[in-house]
Amino acid sequence: MRRTLAGAVAVSLVLGAPVASADAASCWGGRVTRAAAFARAREGRVAFALIDPDGRLHQRGGGASFRTASLLKPLLLATYLRRPGVRRRSLTRSERALLDPMIQRSDNDAASDILGRLSASSIARTARASGQRRFRLVTPIWGLSRTTAVDQARFFRNLDAVLPARHRAYAHRLLRTIVLSQRWGVARARPAGWRLEFKGGWGSGSGQVNSQAARLTKDGRLLTLAVMTESNPSHDYGSATIRGVTARLLLPQPCPPA
Repeated sequence: MRRTLAGAVAVSLVLGAPVASADAASCWGGRVTRAAAFARAREGRVAFALIDPDGRLHQRGGGASFRTASLLKPLLLATYLRRPGVRRRSLTRSERALLDPMIQRSDNDAASDILGRLSASSIARTARASGQRRFRLVTPIWGLSRTTAVDQARFFRNLDAVLPARHRAYAHRLLRTIVLSQRWGVARARPAGWRLEFKGGWGSGSGQVNSQAARLTKDGRLLTLAVMTESNPSHDYGSATIRGVTARLLLPQPCPPA
């Protein structure tokens, strides 16, 4: 059964970057069109957003609101590391015992513990500082918080701007070392030579929610993307949708710079 892509209008915006060359614009435009066609043929709701190394945003349905599920966890990590009493000191063993599994294994109990130490206003400030415009925190069931593909692509692009310098390497390491069992979707379509940091959010394997956001770097180039899905027939189906969209955007290599 075919479903429409969430918010079907296509937009490409400049984010404070020079206008892309005709070749670069044509390359990304063709890839976005192919990814959108693939997404339209998939069941459920699908939206995606990509910010290319030249700072241009490419998206289909990227402003549509989706449940965060565990995509909230990188925002919790950044907010915790920004706390006045944390940002300039070493993390304790007990803090790492929560933050490490929250990201690497997507531990929900650890996320609930970290959330309990943070104010809603501090989380909102981090979201705004990272460029998120439509994020909305929902408690106590934090997995029902709301985000968009564009907001997630912006968050991963602006990650260094919101992370304290003392903890940047630590946060990047966590996002780079997600456990093997959760390396589906984007991780299966990583272009050769690009370093991948990412996080996924899913609904207990049911397929109701299955989304990922990622940051890829190579030779000083930075590319971020997010693929959001809901109402999939199964978790594996949603994972295949994410992988298929990502592959059409990035493989065999991202478009050349402008």
